[in-house]
Amino acid sequence: MTQTDDISLNSPRAWLLAARPKTLPAAAVPVIIGTALAVRDGCFVWQPALLCCIFALTMQIAANLINDLLDYMRGTDGEERIGPRRACASGWVSVRAMRWAVALTIGVACAFGLLLLRYGGWWLVGVGAACVVFAFLYTTFMSYCGLGDVLVLVFFGIVPVTCTYYLQSGVLDAVSLAYGTACGLVIDTLLVVNNFRDADTDRAAGKRTIIVIFGRRFGSALYLSLGIAGTAIVAFTAWSGGDVPMAAVPLLYLIPHVINWRGMTRTWQGAALNAYLARTSACMMLFALLILAASFIPR
Repeated sequence: MTQTDDISLNSPRAWLLAARPKTLPAAAVPVIIGTALAVRDGCFVWQPALLCCIFALTMQIAANLINDLLDYMRGTDGEERIGPRRACASGWVSVRAMRWAVALTIGVACAFGLLLLRYGGWWLVGVGAACVVFAFLYTTFMSYCGLGDVLVLVFFGIVPVTCTYYLQSGVLDAVSLAYGTACGLVIDTLLVVNNFRDADTDRAAGKRTIIVIFGRRFGSALYLSLGIAGTAIVAFTAWSGGDVPMAAVPLLYLIPHVINWRGMTRTWQGAALNAYLARTSACMMLFALLILAASFIPR
C-alpha cells in the first residue's frame, strides 16, 4: 500500500493533493518579479502586491482542480499515469464535490480580483475573465494542440508581471513587458519537463503537446533554451537601462538550470523525472528571488 492509498473520500488530505501545492510557485513567481520591479523603481505598494499574489495562487488552485476534473471526465487520467495521481481518478474526491470546489475557488479568486479595481480600474475585469476562460481552455483545447506553452507565456508571464507592476506603479511599459516575457519563458520550463515525462501517455490520450509533436530531443533543447533566453532578456533589458545588479545577479539561475537539464536528459523518461519537476519549480522560484534581491542593491 502506498502513502496515498488510504486517503478518505473528500478528506482534507485529499483536497490538499487535489490542489497540487508543488505547482503554486508558478503562480507566485510572476507576482514576485512584478513586485521586484516596483521595489527597484521606488513605487512598491504592499496591498495590491498581496492581492495579486492571493488572486494568482487561488486561480492556480482553480486551474489544477479544473484540470483534474476535466481529465477524469475525458477518461484521460487512468492508472497508467507516471506523474502525480489525480484526485477524481484516484477516488479521493467525488466529481460533485470537485465541481463545487472549482466554482468556489474561482469565486474566491474573482472576489480578491475585484478588490484590485480600486488600484487599476474596471479594465481588470476583462483580465480576470480571460484568466478564468483560459483555465478551462487549457484542459479542453490548448493542451491538446501544442498551445499550452503559449498560454504559459501569456498568463504566467506577460499578464501577471505587467499587471502586478502596473497596480503598484500606474505604468505599463516595455521593461515590465520584457520581464514578463522572461518570466513566462522560465516558467514554461516546468511545463516542458512535465510534458517530457508524460510524452508517451499524452500521445496515447491524443494530447499533441510540443514534446509529442517534435519529440523528446527537441524538448530537451527547448528546456535548456527557455531558461537561457529568459535570463538573457532580463540581462539585456537591465544592462540597456544601466542597471548592472539586475543584469548580473539573475545570471546565477543558470547554474542550477543547466544542472537540471543535464540530469533530465540523462534520466530521459519515466517516474524518475518527477524529481526534476520539483527541482525546476525550485529553480523558477530562485530566478524570481534573485531578481527581487537585485532590486534592493543600490544603483
